[in-house]
Amino acid sequence: MDHPGSGSPAKKAMLVHVTGHVKGSWAMSKESQKESKKEILHRHMDTFTKQFQQQYGNNLSWATLPVLILTKIYEYLPILDKAHAAKTCRHWNQTYHLPELWRKFEFNISNCDTSYFKGTPKSLVKQVLMEHSQHLRYVTIKVDGHRQSAETACDILSSLVKCSLKTLELMSTAKPSCKMLNPDQFVSALAVVFVNSGSLSSLAIDETPVDDSSLALLAKGNQDTLTMLRMDSCPRVSPEGIIVVADQCRQLHELCIDYTHLTDELLTSLSRDEHVKLKYLRINIVLKEMLAANYQLHSISKESWLALSRHSPKLHLLMYFYVLNDENFDPFFHCEVPATHLFFGRSVSKDVMNRVGRYCPKLQELVVSANGHDPIDEELIQIANKCHNLESVGLGECQISSQALVHFAKICGKRLKQLFVCEEVLIPEDNYDLDQMSEEVSESIGRPWSLEFMPCWFD
Repeated sequence: MDHPGSGSPAKKAMLVHVTGHVKGSWAMSKESQKESKKEILHRHMDTFTKQFQQQYGNNLSWATLPVLILTKIYEYLPILDKAHAAKTCRHWNQTYHLPELWRKFEFNISNCDTSYFKGTPKSLVKQVLMEHSQHLRYVTIKVDGHRQSAETACDILSSLVKCSLKTLELMSTAKPSCKMLNPDQFVSALAVVFVNSGSLSSLAIDETPVDDSSLALLAKGNQDTLTMLRMDSCPRVSPEGIIVVADQCRQLHELCIDYTHLTDELLTSLSRDEHVKLKYLRINIVLKEMLAANYQLHSISKESWLALSRHSPKLHLLMYFYVLNDENFDPFFHCEVPATHLFFGRSVSKDVMNRVGRYCPKLQELVVSANGHDPIDEELIQIANKCHNLESVGLGECQISSQALVHFAKICGKRLKQLFVCEEVLIPEDNYDLDQMSEEVSESIGRPWSLEFMPCWFD
């Protein structure tokens, strides 16, 4: 009889399953403290073996493993190892094709000659689409930076006619190759999923040529089930297209979009009584893409932010800024904004930091890459005093004095769970050496803390 080798992935997975059982019984045994680890292991293995034989008989072999255990083994294996294990015997092959093993699948589409990650073999992709497409529920498609790979991804989407997906995620591992496609080709392939799924709950389609007509199909076919939509950097989508989804998909509680899609009308739609309370709203403000689209920055009204805050008081509002000049921040932080997480990927002026402290009282996390050459002592102290939920701060190339940092830590106290500050940007003071400052900060936040060091690279 054919059977897996002693070092095969299948047997290793089996051992993980068995030792997991052993560890569970081990933890419950009070007598284990008086025994050596080897004695405990042997005793529990003997107990497990007897119970196993009583339940399944003495003639158990690799070829007659119960489906429940064999399914667990397959769950531990990578897809290629699953395919190899299926060749062991007829029983293993039959279990390999059970629907529950094909509900979740990840297609890795790559150009074998140049891609850094290994793609799913074409023969396996074909087998999955022919024999198991109706079983798929949770699908991820990773595509490298080649147009040919993006076309293969479209072919996969077009083949999902008989399946009812619950989640779909399209990921670009390099440059967004889906944007190289003819938009109609991509939209047509995506429409197959939107029309046939009917129960899609999570959709991530960043950096794709999706358009308003696609979103209309999505909303029409999945209005009662869609809860998460992520579509960063989708230039063919208009604010009106997003509003259609928000109006019809009232269970939507997680949304990730560009700032170009954020409008007062959208926030009004998300704040209606019939709409479920929003949990996560991520806004990306990327100047490069705005300039490419000849887009002018706009402001969101105080009333719209207030309505959203009242409707969804526990909302996590994440805002990612990648802008260059102070004037690019003119539309922001002139009224109270329910931002909980702010990430500044470029330099931020003292004025912007001051407005953050005044108008973001719900702030929980603040990350600043740089702020120029002016110290931000007063601005950080103001943020600490007014943002009572602040628990995580990361400062890159930001100028701050030792005394201000100690004061900041005292105000925040033990609620400050993360504090990242580079030693190189700390302004030295005669009355504060680094050791003394670290001790005072550590005492204030209730745990050992030290400055971060920038690595030095040598040729």
